[in-house]
Amino acid sequence: MTSLSDFSLLSFDVYGTLIDWETGVLDALKPLIGARKDEFYRDQLLKVYAEAEAAQQNATPDMEYSELLATIHPKVAEKLFLPEPTAEQNEAFGNSVGLWPAFPDTVDALRRLSKHYKLAVLSNVDHGSFSRSNSGPMQGVPFDLVITAQDVGSYKPNLQNFQYLLREVKDRFGIPKEKVLQTAQSQFHDHQPAKILDIKSCWIERPGALMGNRDYPIYDWKFATLGDMADALEKELASR
Repeated sequence: MTSLSDFSLLSFDVYGTLIDWETGVLDALKPLIGARKDEFYRDQLLKVYAEAEAAQQNATPDMEYSELLATIHPKVAEKLFLPEPTAEQNEAFGNSVGLWPAFPDTVDALRRLSKHYKLAVLSNVDHGSFSRSNSGPMQGVPFDLVITAQDVGSYKPNLQNFQYLLREVKDRFGIPKEKVLQTAQSQFHDHQPAKILDIKSCWIERPGALMGNRDYPIYDWKFATLGDMADALEKELASR
C-alpha cells in the first residue's frame, strides 16, 4: 500500500488550499457591495462569483487571471443588481489577489513538508499575482517549481495543465507521475482531473469551503488542513 512518504513531489493548488480564496474574494467584493452587505448571504456571493469566473475562464482561457478578475467584476455587479463599478474599481478587484490571506497553518506546514518533498505550484492565477501572494501572505516560502495558467494558456480543470506539470516535473527533476501527489482543496479544479490522469491526490478539505466542491468527493488521502497532513507525514516517518 502506498504511503504519504512514498511520494517525491507535492503539486499544490494555491487559492483555496494555501490561500483563503473565499475570504479574499469576499473582502475584495466589499467596496462593490458597500452599505448593502446585509442583503446578501456569503454562499450567494461566492456562487455568483464562482459562476462568473468559470464562464470567463472557459471563454478566454489565455487571459491572465488579474485581467480576468477585472473583467468579471462588473458581471458580478450586474448579477447582484448592483450599480456598475468604475474602471478603477474593476482594476482594484483584479489586483486584489496578493492581499488574500493565507490559512493560519499554511506557512508552517509548507516548511515542514519541504523537508521531505519537492514543492510545486499548479495554479490558475498569473505569475504576478502568485508572486505577490508568495512574498506577502505566504512569507516567501520557496517552491521548486511554479506553473500558472499563464504558462499553459488554459485554466484547470483542463487536463493540459496537469499534463504540462507532469512533463516539467519529469524533465527538471526526473520524477515520474507515480511519485507526484496533487494536494488541493477543490474537487472540481484538481481532484477530478487528477483522477482522470491517474495522479494520486490528497484532499485538503478546509471545512466550510464551498467553491470547487462536489457532492461526491474523490481522493486518495484526506485531511482537514495542511497542518494535519504535515502531522501525518511526520508521524509516518517517525514510525519507520
